[in-house]
Amino acid sequence: MCSIARWRPSRCPTAISSTGCWPMTPSRRRLGGGHAALAATAVLVFALTAHGAPPAGAPYELNVILPLTGGAAFLGQTEWRTLQVLERLENTRGGIQGRPIHLAVQDDQSSPQLGVQLAGQVLAKKVPVILGSTLVAICRAMAPLMKDGPVMYCFSPGIHPDEGSYVFTAGVSTHDLAQASITFFRAKGWTRLAVLTSTDATGQDAEEGILAAAALPQNQGVQVVAREHFNPQDVTVAAQIARIGAAQPQALIAWSTGAPIGTVFKGIAQSGLAIPVLTTDGNMTYPQMQQYASFIPDELYFPTSTWPAYQTLPPGRVKLAQKVFLDALQAGNMKPDRAATLAWDGPVLVVDALRHLGLDAGAGQIRDYIARLRGVAGINGIYDFKTSPQRGLTLRDAIVTRWNPSTQAWDPVSGSGGGPMK
Repeated sequence: MCSIARWRPSRCPTAISSTGCWPMTPSRRRLGGGHAALAATAVLVFALTAHGAPPAGAPYELNVILPLTGGAAFLGQTEWRTLQVLERLENTRGGIQGRPIHLAVQDDQSSPQLGVQLAGQVLAKKVPVILGSTLVAICRAMAPLMKDGPVMYCFSPGIHPDEGSYVFTAGVSTHDLAQASITFFRAKGWTRLAVLTSTDATGQDAEEGILAAAALPQNQGVQVVAREHFNPQDVTVAAQIARIGAAQPQALIAWSTGAPIGTVFKGIAQSGLAIPVLTTDGNMTYPQMQQYASFIPDELYFPTSTWPAYQTLPPGRVKLAQKVFLDALQAGNMKPDRAATLAWDGPVLVVDALRHLGLDAGAGQIRDYIARLRGVAGINGIYDFKTSPQRGLTLRDAIVTRWNPSTQAWDPVSGSGGGPMK
């Protein structure tokens, strides 16, 4: 199986009509083609491939709040590097209406309280858009401040903003990822499942989605035989793993992000529990895979959006968007992981909105512009904000991947929605 981490520059021309690239993969219509798009925004990548005159004049500032330090820094640091790559790319293509883009970042230190404080400071500047933050808890804490604007584009898939609000969120919903995971497990014949989640906002959201997915009619043969919880500050989960083992599950869903998942992986290794393990795509980062290499589960799965499927995607708009992304990251000496991909499509949409609406556009105009987008191809799939308000992506944009330590890559192992590969 080819994988994104082994990507090399394609010989295909950077145009929608490019041919002769790669074989077909899950859901050609969804991943490679998709719906009819708005004329001005049929492909997100158009905003990135159109060359313009070098930008001049005062920079247009976009405010960013990210966890550059603290427990989520492994995500925030990569997201910030990715945004800097995007800033350079956009400015080589003329900026926004001839003015260069400047991203101004502030560090929320992985703290919801500080995130709220920083968001309040940004709101006082009367800006129309905020990019970030990253964790479920921080985005949830900041969201009420956006009741009347500005637009906030959160980089966590684990929040679920109200339709019509000023809050948008990146990635396939964690609830859709849970459904894709159970669909994949069911096809494997793994119907006795254990669930281990952290007690923080990330784990609570995940457990809700997992249990809801398991209760769907098509999953009536699926049993959750063990449900365990742990505090993110716990230094061991030995007791929870022992109870899980006693329930004799065929697979384990372990959902927490960052250092706590390392505690879980170590507990699994020490217990000798030898079953497939699935965790959140918030852990699909190279720093974590390297840090946990000595005790990572032998069979480790991650549900995510379509971004790891570049090598197997058919020629089409999503593949074109991914090629621009991969070329830009390679030029910035970066490898793509989940943190990088969560920080890409949303900011590109915001820049696209400003290019069409003008630099004086208010929060309401930007919100309405994004909310009307349909059939827009990004690196994570086909965006349709009518079908999936505030997010744009659906279950059809979800796949399951498996970590391959020999190639240091996340290999796609399912098709669209967790179904079979085609």
